[in-house]
Amino acid sequence: MKFLKWLFIILVSLTIVGYIAYLVIDKPLPEGQKGEKAEALADKILDAVNDSAWQATDVVSWDFKGEHQHVWDKNRHYAQVVWDDYEVFINLNNITGKAIVKGKLLRDSAATVEFVKDAYEYWANDSFWLNPITKIRDSGTERYYVETENEETEALLVKYTSGGVTPGDSYLWVVDKTTWLPRSVKMWVQIIPVGGVEFSWENWIKTETGALVASEHQGLIKVNINNIHTYKTINEFEKGDIFKILE
Repeated sequence: MKFLKWLFIILVSLTIVGYIAYLVIDKPLPEGQKGEKAEALADKILDAVNDSAWQATDVVSWDFKGEHQHVWDKNRHYAQVVWDDYEVFINLNNITGKAIVKGKLLRDSAATVEFVKDAYEYWANDSFWLNPITKIRDSGTERYYVETENEETEALLVKYTSGGVTPGDSYLWVVDKTTWLPRSVKMWVQIIPVGGVEFSWENWIKTETGALVASEHQGLIKVNINNIHTYKTINEFEKGDIFKILE
């Protein structure tokens, strides 16, 4: 009985501590001003990261935290995801594809579907960390100018009202007024139970096609993106057209 009593006390204490932590950490979604000021800031951000160069980039490859290796054909909406002994090719238009396990093409259709599903989830997450800034004017987005207390920064709130993987998510980009590059992003997303979780956006690199991408993000966890390379066409990719397997 004493054990159960102490177990109950510990559980109650942990619940109270967790609730207090939630109240301290959780932040309400800020209010902002929609219109010309928000759109002007969006223009400055997109110019700073050279969005036009990104849009002219057909293929990008990168390594996410040393866990997943990606090649993304933005032009044809194809992706290759490699992890452990698995290599999966995805047609992002309809989430179908091919799976190679330990160097052999998988013939089991049901197993292939599961591998494609896993690979797509990796790609959806990892491509967000790669360059979400270029999506601030995607269909279904709304933009709001938000005042900041720091005179060196301005902020743009982007709400994803429809479309994408997680409609309803919102991101507050805190931008340096000197470079107009984002310093950090605060998130109000379905996958994180508290609002306003912040990650830095730093260690910017200029890719081969001229686009700027942040390769380091510090927050609840550290997210590093390595070996980022961009190509104007699939013909420039050193391994050639690896996506012929999908056609």
